[in-house]
Order: sequence, then C-alpha cells, then structure tokens
Amino acid sequence: MRLSFTGVGTALITPFTKAGAVDEKAVRALADRQAAAGVHFLVPCGTTGETPTLSDDERRKIVEIVADAVEGRAMVLAGAGGYDTREVIHAVKAMEKSGAHGILSVTPYYNKPTPEGLYQHYKAIAESTKLPIVVYNVPGRTASNIEARTTLALAEHPRIVAVKEASGNLAQVTDILRHRPPEFSVLSGDDALTLAVMAAGGDGVISVVSNATPRLMSRLVDWCAGGDFAEARALAMRLTPWFEAAFIDSNPIPVKAALAMMGRIENSLRLPLVPLMDAHQAPVRAALTALEALPA
Repeated sequence: MRLSFTGVGTALITPFTKAGAVDEKAVRALADRQAAAGVHFLVPCGTTGETPTLSDDERRKIVEIVADAVEGRAMVLAGAGGYDTREVIHAVKAMEKSGAHGILSVTPYYNKPTPEGLYQHYKAIAESTKLPIVVYNVPGRTASNIEARTTLALAEHPRIVAVKEASGNLAQVTDILRHRPPEFSVLSGDDALTLAVMAAGGDGVISVVSNATPRLMSRLVDWCAGGDFAEARALAMRLTPWFEAAFIDSNPIPVKAALAMMGRIENSLRLPLVPLMDAHQAPVRAALTALEALPA
C-alpha cells in the first residue's frame, strides 16, 4: 500500500437502493473491486459520491465500510469540503474517527472567497487535524479557481500534501509542477487530461471513469509513472470514447448508469440528480462494450 496519495484514486460513487437508502453491501463490493484491480487509493464521500445529499451519519458509515473493505490494500482519502470552514473542520474530525488516511477538500463554492480567504480556509483545516490534506480545485463546479501561487503557498504547509487540479488549465498545472516542493503531489482531476498531466510531471489522477474501469486506469497511470508513454498513449486513445461518454451528462449520472449496466448497482440517484436520459444510454454502452467492460 502506497503511503502517499499518488497513482490512481477512484472518486467513488455512492450506491443507493431503489428506495433511496445507501446500499452498504454495494459500497463494500465496489471498494473491494477497486482495491483488487490495483487502484492505489479510494475517495469516498467526494462530490462524485453525491455528498451534499448524504447525512453526517451516512458519510461516516460509508468511510468506515470502505476503510474496512480495503484495509492493507489501498489508502482512503475521504471527502470533507464545503463553504463553511467550521463545518468542514467538524466533518474532518468525523472522517478521522471513521478510518480515513487523508482528506480531500473541495474549494468552497458559491461564496467565492478571495485568494487570501482560500489560503486561510485550507490552513485552518490543515491545522485542525493530523491527517494529510489534498486540495481540490474545480472552478467549473465552485465558481472559484485556486491560482497557482495560492496552491504553491499552501504546498508549504506540512499537512497539505497534494492538489487535485480540475481547472482544465494546463498552463496553471504546469506552473504548479515547476515550482512545487519535492514532496507535494499534483493529481489530474480530469480523466481525459491524465496523460497530459503525467507527461508534464504529474503524479496521477483522481478518476471518475475508474469506477467502471479500474484496471484500465491503473494500467494507464502505471505506464505513465514508468515512462512508457507509447503504451500509455495507445491506451488513452482506447479510453477516449469512455472519457467522453462518462461526462455526457453531469457527473456522476453517466458513471452510475454504466455501473448499473454492469449489474453492480441500482441506477438510483438522489434529487436533484436524476438517471441518465435514454438518448445518452447508447454512447455509454458503446464505450463500455468497446473496452470489453460489457459483452458485445
């Protein structure tokens, strides 16, 4: 088991029963499958896990189940983020007790803090816990970008160990890579940019598509990490239709549809999210079939 958050981490979906309850049996089965497929760390209760719709008790239980299911095989990077720093710190303490090895914390959304506000927010979180913190920058969802200089300032804190960069701005990612401290990891937050980020010196990806195709994403990242970019490029080209189909609707709608097609979960989401529309079923099925994740 790696002792740092590098390689491929799966941003786990949260499976629900038809009645809308957390499907604890499916949570365990999904986590076990990920670890068995060579995924390096798991990310329960992130935004892909529909966390805003989960209760505190549900989040704690999910992390406990995942930690128990993968013990000794993969790290657990639990999601704990939001727009109220005090509430985030409260959530972090709960994740500590649930068996998490680290915290992924999304940028505050809606209230659009200044760069100094972002710095103070993450500093306060890091100083509230002994767990390592991974900063999650996803301006397309939060309306707030963490500039490279702010990320680099945060990287000087001993407990802020990595950034999940989902800005889609490769110039910003490269700037962080050029100036980061040696032990600070840079992870792609976009599946389709994994190859580009790792070719520039990045350390892996926190992946959505690996919910359905964990072994292929593990292979892609391992080849990149080993410098075998010819094989990595070929695999990335094979995966591209799935990268596209997985985001044909808002995440995690398509990947939940994919897992339901594979018979691993019920295709159940909590409002305001609804299942994948019929018109988008075919691209998801075709992409999975091409990767032999579904029978032809």
